[in-house]
Amino acid sequence: MITKTIGPLICIGVLLLAAGCGIRSPHGRMRAPEAPAVTPGHFRVYDGVGAPATLEDIVSAAAAADVVFIGEEHDDPAAHFLESNLLERLFEACRSGGPSGRERPVLLSLEMFEADVQTVVDEYLADLITERHFLKAARPWPGYPTDYRPLIEFARSNGIPVVAANAPSRYVNRVARLGRSALDPLFPASRAWLPPLPYGEASAAYREKFRNFWEETQVENVPHGPATPTPPMDAPSEAAASAEIEERFERLLAAQSLWDAGMAFHLSEALARHPGALALHVNGKFHSQSGLGIPEHLREYRKDVSIVTVTVLSLSSFPAFDPAAAGGDTFIIVTDPSLKPGRRG
Repeated sequence: MITKTIGPLICIGVLLLAAGCGIRSPHGRMRAPEAPAVTPGHFRVYDGVGAPATLEDIVSAAAAADVVFIGEEHDDPAAHFLESNLLERLFEACRSGGPSGRERPVLLSLEMFEADVQTVVDEYLADLITERHFLKAARPWPGYPTDYRPLIEFARSNGIPVVAANAPSRYVNRVARLGRSALDPLFPASRAWLPPLPYGEASAAYREKFRNFWEETQVENVPHGPATPTPPMDAPSEAAASAEIEERFERLLAAQSLWDAGMAFHLSEALARHPGALALHVNGKFHSQSGLGIPEHLREYRKDVSIVTVTVLSLSSFPAFDPAAAGGDTFIIVTDPSLKPGRRG
């Protein structure tokens, strides 16, 4: 079924139902499990045309930007290391004034927390609640201890505001099941966690990208083995089945767009609250790769926004990289897939 394979893209909100796990000290602080050791030998940085680049090149490009998007593969330890490393580098550059000599605040924005837990995130950053209660109330992803805790703890230690940017998964799920209009009956208090309705449509390029993913997924889910003959469907049944598939596609695309527009809106609101800030936004790569998705919606909310996109790819060809694969991103980082869970030597 398409809905099973598309899960990592549309239904990843299910992950948010689980509380983060980890070992806690007697004082209520988590003793985070160790992440795989990542060294410079585990990644390569390239610019938008596929020429070798460095992390410092990303920091330099960010000096003239409002937002740096990092698109990750969620199970890539190297990507999580790079996110923390870049947050620290950007913070130091902004604090020192960097190449421009202009000191500016930094924001951290995350797909991994939903907008309705923003108060909980703020309370933890302000040291008003313990980490144990933060984890119980904020619904972090299961990989939080190794993947995203370093980001939160660095922000907490350095006074960096954190944006819980994602639309609550219960509303994304409602759109996936029932369509865009299913948001109309929501209570005003519920709509407060969403972008203004009606939220933006997917661009033609994003729709095509999503369509390609959809069609590839359908092919992958064709049962293997000898085909069992089945009676041919009559024309009306074929038409009805085709219409149902297309309707499902439109609902899932609308749900995906709600995620993208929701993150863009909450990021835009945070930028308005912090004039001159540089925001680092972390999300799954599909949401921002080639400047599609969240960056497109963000430009609808902030016409003059300046954006740097960084897509992190875990490729079996590592360390080789075909420059022809670059396109649409400001930078691409290729990582060593042997670090991924289940593939560690």
